[in-house]
Formats: sequence, structure tokens, C-alpha cells
Amino acid sequence: MKLERVIISGGGTGGHIFPAIAIADEIKKRNPSVDILFVGAVGKMEMEKVPAAGHKIIGLTIVGFQRRITFSNFLLPFKIIKSLWKARSILKNFKPQVVIGVGGYASGPTLKAATMLGIPTLIQEQNSFPGKTNKLLAKKVTSICTAYDGLDRFFPADKITFTGNPVRFEMVHIEGKRQEAFDYYKLDSNKKTILIIGGSLGARTLNESMMNHYKLIVEKDVQVLWQCGKYYFSSLSEQLEGKHDPNIKLVQFIDRMDLAYALADIIISRAGAISVSELCLIKKPTILVPSPNVSEDHQTKNAMALVSKNAALLVKDKEALENLFPTAIELISNEQEKMTLINEITKLGRPDATEHIVDEIEKIVKH
Repeated sequence: MKLERVIISGGGTGGHIFPAIAIADEIKKRNPSVDILFVGAVGKMEMEKVPAAGHKIIGLTIVGFQRRITFSNFLLPFKIIKSLWKARSILKNFKPQVVIGVGGYASGPTLKAATMLGIPTLIQEQNSFPGKTNKLLAKKVTSICTAYDGLDRFFPADKITFTGNPVRFEMVHIEGKRQEAFDYYKLDSNKKTILIIGGSLGARTLNESMMNHYKLIVEKDVQVLWQCGKYYFSSLSEQLEGKHDPNIKLVQFIDRMDLAYALADIIISRAGAISVSELCLIKKPTILVPSPNVSEDHQTKNAMALVSKNAALLVKDKEALENLFPTAIELISNEQEKMTLINEITKLGRPDATEHIVDEIEKIVKH
């Protein structure tokens, strides 16, 4: 059946938004005249990123539960009811053939309203450990696309399709770009290079670990492309004044992630679901430092899905200050260990994930 009207709901972080956009783009590629509407949360990142990608979006006034006692928690039930009614109204007016949830605050009321109206629904679960919203929705939705094995512990097994996570092709297409990458970032192609990525906002632990072992990096004559994040850039630039070393390239944000991946000999990264999925397609030796500041500690679970298969190394956040860069320096010189990590991470890549998810969407609409 041709897709004519589709709603995609969720967001809050790039890890939810970019897979949603990848799914929308694949639907549009197959159905050029399709009308796609996003439903997000007012004030969240998707309200800016989705229109920038060329898609329409409507916002719900939904927020999450705060762990500390706040007045907003008392208002939460009213906001949920208001969002549920607004989502129901959007669905009745737009009349979608299918509603897709990618996680984040808005996907809860939108998918709940869709199941109440009998509209086919699909959850795209990025993590190896699902959030509470998706666990609650799982019994009522039509289908669930997962990126990790073993999620039948949380979801009905007959609804699960293992697809992998959608990633943006332009991010992971690195073949033949190595020299272009060194030229772009003004680094030396003859030197071993570490890439540090802590997400667009940065990661304090990775930044502090780098500063703690700055002398070690300089002594070993290893290059570092260091994405520190917008919150940390000015203070780190000040700290580095006077100790400038051409081997250390500090950037606020990496605008050409494909080139950054292309020049790396090893990669140090947080373990967000989409980052992990990209790394499996990049096929580079990787050290994962899971963020402890996420719900259900899901980044550690994402990381362990690789580490348990010898596809990546793990350094715990609380041990990173002392151990991260000694581990990185040891790895970058160990050719045998690097090859083992490359061979094992290559087995986990799912390059056709987006296509498989859209196949599943088309299948449930036909029913």
C-alpha cells in the first residue's frame, strides 16, 4: 500500500531525532507525494531540528517527571491529559495511516492516542534497555523495531523485528576520504590520531580526562581531534592558551563527522544508541565511556552489547580520569588488539536498518 499520510512522534535528544528524520527521508524516497507530520514536545530540540531537515512539526506541552520534588511534577498529570487530547485531535484531523514513535516525551501521548483510535503503530527502540514509556506502550502497539537482541524480556516477542538503528548515510560514508579529512582538520596524515566525541553538548568526564593526560599525549606524539562541546569550549580554550600543541585540535562541534571518523585510528566516545550504531558501521577500534547521567543507565547496557562480544573496550565514567588515556595510548600501539576490535565490531553493523524499518511500516499499513 502506498504511504500517503504518516505521523512520526518523539525527540528530546539527537539520539531520537536523527533516526526519526532518517526514517522520514526513506519514506519520502519511496513515496514522493507522502505527507509526513512530526509531533514533538514544545521547547525541545526537535522543534528546531525537524523543520531544518524540511519536515513539518507540531508541539505538545508535555514534560518528563523530575527526580527531585518540584512544582512541575504536580502539574504533570494535567499536562499528560492535555497532551493526550491534543494528540487525539491532531490524529483525527490529519488521519494518518500509521503512527511511528521514536522515544522521547511526545511519543507517549501520541502513540497512546493512536492505539485508542485503532491506527497502526510502530515503536523504533534505539537502546538495549527500553525506557518506561516504550515498555508501557508495547502491549498495545502493532509492531516494535529493535536495534539489539534480547528485548523480548521487555516487549511481546511476536511484535519484535530486529532491524538495527537508522543512521544517516552521510555520517558513515568514509571510504576514500582519509586524506581529505586530514587536510580539512589540518592534521598530519603520518601520525596516529585519536578522535574524542562526547556529543554535541560535550562530556565533562572526557574533557577532564584529556586535560589530566595532556602531557602524556604530547610526549607520545599522538594527534587528537577533540570535540569538547559548546558548554566547555571557551574555558578549555583559555586553559590551553600558552600550551598550544599542533597535535591537539580542539573543536566545539564537529561539522563533518564523516571526515572525523575517516582520520581516526581509534575513537573515544559516549555510548548513546545512535553513536554506537554509527561506530559499528565505521569499523574503527573504539573505547566507550558510558554516561552515568541517563535514565536506566542505558548507555552502559548499550556499551556492554559491544564489549561482551570483544567489539569495543569499556572505561567506566568514574575511572576515566585516571585510566582513559593510558588505555587509549596502549590501544593505539597494539595492532593485534585493534584488529580484533575491528573484526568483531564489523559483525555488528546494520547498514540497511532504515530500509528494514520502512519495510515493517509498509507491512503493518497493509494489514
